[in-house]
Amino acid sequence: MPNSNKTRQPDRLLGNEHCGGILIIAFFVFFQRKIMESFDSMMKKTLLTGNARSLDWVYGPDERGMLEERFSLTVCPLDDGETALDPSLLADADYLFGTWGMPTLDDAFLEAAPNLKAVFYSAGAIKGFTPESFWNHDVRIFSAWQANAVPVSEYSFAQIILSLKRFWPIADQIRADRAWHRDAYLESHVPGCFHSTVGLLSLGQIGRLVAERLKTLEVEVLAYDPFVQPEQAEALGVEMVSLDEIFARSDVISCHTPWLPETEKMLQGHHFGAMKTNATFINTARGAVVNEEDLIAVLKERPDLMALLDVTYPEPPASDSPFYSLPNVVLTPHIAGSITNECRRMAKWMIEEYDRLRAGEPVRYEVTRERVATMA
Repeated sequence: MPNSNKTRQPDRLLGNEHCGGILIIAFFVFFQRKIMESFDSMMKKTLLTGNARSLDWVYGPDERGMLEERFSLTVCPLDDGETALDPSLLADADYLFGTWGMPTLDDAFLEAAPNLKAVFYSAGAIKGFTPESFWNHDVRIFSAWQANAVPVSEYSFAQIILSLKRFWPIADQIRADRAWHRDAYLESHVPGCFHSTVGLLSLGQIGRLVAERLKTLEVEVLAYDPFVQPEQAEALGVEMVSLDEIFARSDVISCHTPWLPETEKMLQGHHFGAMKTNATFINTARGAVVNEEDLIAVLKERPDLMALLDVTYPEPPASDSPFYSLPNVVLTPHIAGSITNECRRMAKWMIEEYDRLRAGEPVRYEVTRERVATMA
């Protein structure tokens, strides 16, 4: 019998050579595509701007390196109060990345940037630099407001737990009296984190993240938000109630209401006056949603209540504001949102959003004309 292996060997060798050739071609096409993609990105003129100090916070070496891998990048820091860029920088700009201290994106700016396709804002609210005329131009805008929601929800969750344990008043009392006070503390009404009640004002991105974190505690969660549907509330495990009811029933109330014309001074004295004994009000949203004169009056009458205020209106408060001296107020300088290294998350999310946009994938953080009307 003929040796079948010998007769087939040339065919097998031919097949190996053929496969090897296909692999070489495939690798060549792959690398050629990558080179073209890299070249295409490098041709995109991109500006990085914002307040000089904020740029250093938000865009560290790693984040700037990520931009330089993708674009021909020009960094344009602005001084405090400066709201315009050199028009000569705008003529060839394809993309604009920025953060706090953005230039105003008005008609003059956008007409000087005819090639501008999209703006990626590595911070939160965009209203301060996008006048109504911005929406008449064919430029898309993306914001890292949801990235900024992460640290606010973390901060709020931590303060809720501390408030349910009545941490702030007992810590202050021990420091002032240089006494232990444990027995008196245990005999007072301390809600604790079991079968107590937490109220959330608004279920936007931050409120929803807080609601998710509260699922780790055995507490009842109430919420007030006229725009939330019953099925959404059920998924979050919250009971929707009226504004009056949330103040009357909650041991801790955490405010996440956006500052809109409809919400200015929404929270009035009768709401605060109806709070339970030893209840706490936390505000990490905007001070303007609170009638602060009413809040101060109630806090003076009700020393059992606590107010943890990370925001005020104006901000900072006037030098003679009772918020500085009331013993049942804890005042912090707007630190719930992204600070120091947390700011880098916002830059990273915006760079990843650009990658999705360029790849033709669904984007996540675009702000539309309709959406901005409901944002703080």
